Amino acid sequence: MPLPPLVDPVATLDVDEAVRTSRHRVLAGFGDIAQRRLAAAHVAVVGAGGLGSPVVLALAAGGVGTLTIIDDDTVELSNLQRQILHRVADVGSPKVDSAVRAASELSPTTHVRTVSERITARSAERILAGAHVVIDGTDTFETREAVASATEALGIPLVWGVVQEFHAQVTVFWSRPTGGAAAVRLADLYPSDSTGDVPTCAQVGVLGSLCLQTGGVLATEAIKLLTGVGDPLLGRVLVIDALRARVDEIPLRTSTEGAMTDAAAEPSSVVAAPLPDVPHLDAAATRAAQAAGVSLIDVREPAETAEGVIPGVVEIPLATLLADPTLAGAGPVVVVCRAGQRAQRAAVALLGAGISASVLRGGMDAWDEPLQARSRS
Repeated sequence: MPLPPLVDPVATLDVDEAVRTSRHRVLAGFGDIAQRRLAAAHVAVVGAGGLGSPVVLALAAGGVGTLTIIDDDTVELSNLQRQILHRVADVGSPKVDSAVRAASELSPTTHVRTVSERITARSAERILAGAHVVIDGTDTFETREAVASATEALGIPLVWGVVQEFHAQVTVFWSRPTGGAAAVRLADLYPSDSTGDVPTCAQVGVLGSLCLQTGGVLATEAIKLLTGVGDPLLGRVLVIDALRARVDEIPLRTSTEGAMTDAAAEPSSVVAAPLPDVPHLDAAATRAAQAAGVSLIDVREPAETAEGVIPGVVEIPLATLLADPTLAGAGPVVVVCRAGQRAQRAAVALLGAGISASVLRGGMDAWDEPLQARSRS
């Protein structure tokens, strides 16, 4: 349901800003007053990476008056496939520097504050205090929990998104919503300690264009909350499947109302089913298994295996193996990836197909013997 606007409007926009944002100001149901609310608004964006990049660009372009951008990281070349705030010339420089430049070039009236500090459970309330809305685009669950806990304590709405591989989720959490809405918190979607070891995008990859799509939704949700226009995603989770070009909506209820979501029976459920018990072997046990005749299967992509493989390994990229688990043979096998998460996924599929499988614990990062160059055909 629509909620009251979070921000009182400024009295007027200056002439240039009125012209710059004129396409907003003629929107039916938005108009000059909503644009003036944006000019008075303060949004904190946690993370200037794959999700934070389109968020910062959209909110600055949209005329938000103050942006606080929190990120302690520097730009790496591998960021540029999805983190559109940054350029090749920015590699090695703080991400917040790129954010300031991009935002100010889009909107000279937007005041950009930067915090080059890792947000933690101890610092989050201090850093986020004063914002009307917080947007979390970070990629570790430890940080997400710290941000969520701080916004709950402060009573600030949290626009929350996550993206991985070809999938994304967006929702709004708010511990003290206005307008009679029910409070919804991160723990209603992901109870504490329920997420386990969540892989990073460096380990499993992420579609760059999906980051832009998801970041755009995050920015739109913030604008709706600030201006009181439209129905925010409070009590709903938007689930995006880029491969199938599907966008689904799952109701999310507060834990005091019973079950966390109505998603348990849905194939696109945001609540993962328990995984089978997959054996994990250390490097020494993996070498012993290979010596005893067990096959090693490397499910990394060719660009990764080009840097070297375990001698005698069979290379089958994850997507290929998931599509046809029989390619692994009769088993048993030990599955290998960079850090273990993709190997776990492959092993689950193999076990489901009746093939005995285990995983090299820690993946190639834990392998302690020389690699061989990949054979080229």
